[in-house]
Amino acid sequence: MSLEALAVSAGVVALAEMGDKTQLLALLLAARYRRPLPICAGILVATLANHFGAGALGTWLTRVVDPAWMRWVLGGSFIAVALWMLVPDRADEEHRERGSLFGVFGITTVAFFLVEMGDKTQIATVMLAARYDALVAVTAGTTLGMMIANVPAVLVGDKVTQVVPIRWVHRIAAVIFLALGGAVLLGLGPALS
Repeated sequence: MSLEALAVSAGVVALAEMGDKTQLLALLLAARYRRPLPICAGILVATLANHFGAGALGTWLTRVVDPAWMRWVLGGSFIAVALWMLVPDRADEEHRERGSLFGVFGITTVAFFLVEMGDKTQIATVMLAARYDALVAVTAGTTLGMMIANVPAVLVGDKVTQVVPIRWVHRIAAVIFLALGGAVLLGLGPALS
């Protein structure tokens, strides 16, 4: 397992997740149900499924796209996500339960899986897997990053967002994505072929 891919993936996603709509969803679920264990377990299962699929897509892309093109696509994508990090994220809508058969775990799993579709962290997972060509390490890292950001949100509720200056966390994540994009465009780091 690539330790660099794991560490970069975990760090970038943990920073990117601060103030993200999935973190807000974690806060909403924690406030509504007050059952942290099934909420945390649902976040873990949803993230593993979602990010494994995203990572598999990124790994597959490295096999079908010419490395020269891939370098420009990845570099540009990292820079685009860096800019996207500077746009504040809000919960799209309040998530409400309607008599679910799955309980708190099922509600959390389905809600997180759906909310994560097309999110910054899912797109980052595709790009990181393409960059490092290390599906397991990237999936483990991005999942760890999601858990680092969301479990405290579940456990201590909205106190996390009062302590952490979200706009600075987003700015730091943007700088990291910008640096990754620049490194890819300059051909630094592991080869894409």
